[in-house]
Amino acid sequence: MPRMLDVSDEVRAEIGDEEADRLLAGDNAPGSYDCTSCRTPGDSERERTSTVLFIGDETAVLAFAHAGCLPSQVVQVTEEQLRGAVKSISGDTVDLEPEKVVPEQAVLGVTSGLVLIAGELHPALVVEPTGPIVRPGSPAAGDDFLPLLIEQGFMPVTELNSVPPVLHGWSVLLAMGQLHAVLQPGLNGGQPVAWWQAHQPLQVTDGWRAAANKHQQVLMFAAPVGSIGRQPREDLLRDALDKAAANGKLVASVLPLAGT
Repeated sequence: MPRMLDVSDEVRAEIGDEEADRLLAGDNAPGSYDCTSCRTPGDSERERTSTVLFIGDETAVLAFAHAGCLPSQVVQVTEEQLRGAVKSISGDTVDLEPEKVVPEQAVLGVTSGLVLIAGELHPALVVEPTGPIVRPGSPAAGDDFLPLLIEQGFMPVTELNSVPPVLHGWSVLLAMGQLHAVLQPGLNGGQPVAWWQAHQPLQVTDGWRAAANKHQQVLMFAAPVGSIGRQPREDLLRDALDKAAANGKLVASVLPLAGT
């Protein structure tokens, strides 16, 4: 049965007409899937479904989303995101280069909040994956999320009593008062690329936006899966950050603000 798939021109250009036609005919498309945006089940036989192609430097993953959540599109991500994850995108690898095989991509949960340090409120983002992050190319189980970030320049934090150093080349993209992405340096000094990108722009509070505009920078904290959790209040978020720091499970840096 033909699937109710949307394949945009830009996705077709990347995967080729033959692969796109096979998808539209139902040959390679899954019936059921987990939406790459809202993470709830979808069914391409019963509802409009978008094809979303995540492309790294060398590999690509074709994922599926409810058409109401995301349009069919190409999303540029880092190779580390594609290779270093163990769960999330429920999709197929695309044989742009047939010898490359891509594991599923982990979802990075991002929470915004104000954090009090040395008597002053700072805008902060807290990043926690939904599952362990394995070092690219490593066959072993484990979680290398923090070591990978430390290699990028993030600093281990044992207590939240001072502002961490600025990580140059990285930035937080805020546009129209909404959070869009965390950017990291491109390869060989090229244009910055999205280390994390919101499927839909995230709302931030007026207080958070005012603090970000005041400081022109944002604190980014990162912790392994299960260290922070989704905290409904900023005081509970702070308690979770303090606990993760005391347990040696927190890294941080200050990222310049891009946008307003």
